[in-house]
Amino acid sequence: MAPTVSIIMPAYNAERYIGRAIASALDQTFEDFELLIVDDASTDGTIEVIRSFGDRRIKLFVNSENMGAAVARNCALEAAAGTWIAVLDSDDWYDPARLETLLSIAELDKADMIADDLHYVLAGTEQTKGTLISQSGYHFKDVTLIDPVFFVRTDVFAQKGLHLGYCKPMIRRSFLEQQSIRYNPELRLGQDYWLYLDCLVNGASYYLVPEAYYFYRLRSDSLVSHSKISRLKGYCKVAQAFLARPSVQADSELSDSIQASLDVYRKNISYYRVLEPLRRKKWARALGAMPRNPYFFILAMQRAQQVFHRYWTAYVTKDKQNSEARLFNH
Repeated sequence: MAPTVSIIMPAYNAERYIGRAIASALDQTFEDFELLIVDDASTDGTIEVIRSFGDRRIKLFVNSENMGAAVARNCALEAAAGTWIAVLDSDDWYDPARLETLLSIAELDKADMIADDLHYVLAGTEQTKGTLISQSGYHFKDVTLIDPVFFVRTDVFAQKGLHLGYCKPMIRRSFLEQQSIRYNPELRLGQDYWLYLDCLVNGASYYLVPEAYYFYRLRSDSLVSHSKISRLKGYCKVAQAFLARPSVQADSELSDSIQASLDVYRKNISYYRVLEPLRRKKWARALGAMPRNPYFFILAMQRAQQVFHRYWTAYVTKDKQNSEARLFNH
């Protein structure tokens, strides 16, 4: 018989962390699941760690070349047989009661998607410090229905907000199949956000549980290794595609919200066209870019205030870990 849940996990050079992730899945109080792991051409001992578990519920797929998390997740989706799809990244982990808790609420509310809050775990530690919701400025007492306009307006690039794009909702596989929804393979980062928005635009009922059962590891190395410009250009392209949809055009609030996000992406491209050559000490290129990207100076002032607040929080109030989590969430 098909399992109730298919947990999908992309993995690339995750030898250091993936054992914890796999163990957290196998330790769930709800046991009717399969764990589909797609190794994206790792060059370390990731595959050996996966095979060391030997649990029949684990199914390993190996890509011959590195194609990115979106492609890896889509590969797992094609092989999934569960009623529900749950995502677990290879450097994160679940609370033992996560699947059981979310499933019970999802069935009660007849949800298409259900997400929980998530704990932040700082790089190099096992200590949790704050959650997505607690750092967002929003407060939820009960399970809350999320609509697409709220989803977009509270998750604006580089601004403080709820940022539900970081969550890992469980999604009914039948909904994904009926709407032909998959991760965008052109995006190396941030593909989660756009898949969730695709679900919402297509009418998914999305519920947010205010308790945290997911542990999300903040890894600075994964954040700085990609050009922000190429990432933002990808977001612009996807946002424009959403704006071209008749269903989005028919909803003025939603189209205005996506357009506002698109404007933010474009302004940040202007900012990084100066900042990235500055970071690489390519002074002539940075100076040449300044006149063509005047918004750099506005954002630079805003970011300077954020950095000052971060260091004030870290070194004056001695709350370095919370300040890092807040900065990540902006």
